[in-house]
Amino acid sequence: MAAHFPLKLIDSRMLASAVRHLVFQRSDGEVLNYIPGQFLQIHFEVAGAPSKRSYSLANPPVLDDSSHSVEIAVSYVIGGAATALLSELQVGGEITGSGPYGRFCLMDADKNARYLLIGTGTGITPYRAMLPKLAELMHGRDVHVALIQGARTQAELLYSDEFQAFATQHPNFRYYACTSREAAGGYVGDRSGHVQSVFAELNLDGAQDIAYLCGNPNMVDESFTQLKQAGFAVSVVRREKYISSK
Repeated sequence: MAAHFPLKLIDSRMLASAVRHLVFQRSDGEVLNYIPGQFLQIHFEVAGAPSKRSYSLANPPVLDDSSHSVEIAVSYVIGGAATALLSELQVGGEITGSGPYGRFCLMDADKNARYLLIGTGTGITPYRAMLPKLAELMHGRDVHVALIQGARTQAELLYSDEFQAFATQHPNFRYYACTSREAAGGYVGDRSGHVQSVFAELNLDGAQDIAYLCGNPNMVDESFTQLKQAGFAVSVVRREKYISSK
């Protein structure tokens, strides 16, 4: 079993009406070494029985010992045990974590020309953690990146300002923000509809692209099917489904 460690809340803010961004530090003074795209688990008890929830790390790993921050985005689920814990947690409060876990990461052995990063809801958080690595890849081997984010409304597009700013700074980075229940906004990459509606614009190439799918299981499955139909091998479509649980 992976070792558990204490996490103290040092900051938080609401990203949307039902999504909270939380910033922790390890209370034991250690640094959590992880690869962008990995997740940690939060451990707690429900009626005396052990329980846990998984959350993707939303920030890049620290490069030195000056900061030990660990950031996650939490969607509130009505009646959820984790919601009760994390919605009421105050700055200075502590929880128990373990990890990192997962293989939803950029691979050093990749030789692709472009990454397609597709996410809905809090499934966008791994890509936020990957931004510095993506900048290295765009500079080092001229990789192109298309980040396609999906939400119901503009207000639910988590971290969209950061992605827009990153796109402005990096010509090889394209950002598309898709809203399924609201008209497109004013950003050049805004689109109405689901994330799959952008595929027609991208000149999909299963020989040159590697795709990442993260978030709502229906989106992951539907996008996976469309990418396979477009000639993508299973090996170049990397998937992580987010399933809400109480």
